[in-house]
Amino acid sequence: MKKTITAASLALAFSAALAVAATPLTAQAADNEKCFGVALKGKNDCKAGAGTSCAGTSKIDYQGNSWSSVPKGTCEQTASPSSSTGFGQLQELKEKRA
Repeated sequence: MKKTITAASLALAFSAALAVAATPLTAQAADNEKCFGVALKGKNDCKAGAGTSCAGTSKIDYQGNSWSSVPKGTCEQTASPSSSTGFGQLQELKEKRA
């Protein structure tokens, strides 16, 4: 008896493999949170204000409208000299002036 692989079964196998491969990324993302005001210049994960494209575009250290992904529950314990509290924030912040 000769077995053949149909396009549908190949697509199903490929979809299942992708779902399994993506599971750790989804779980990891759920364990992180966006932390504003903690990224160093050019090291942000995303959101760095108007005129920027995203990751790596922050213009200054601890820019208030750029964020880095940090483990959930650690943002507000991470130092941020630009924050009024001295720590990262879960929302975009306006940098304090020295």
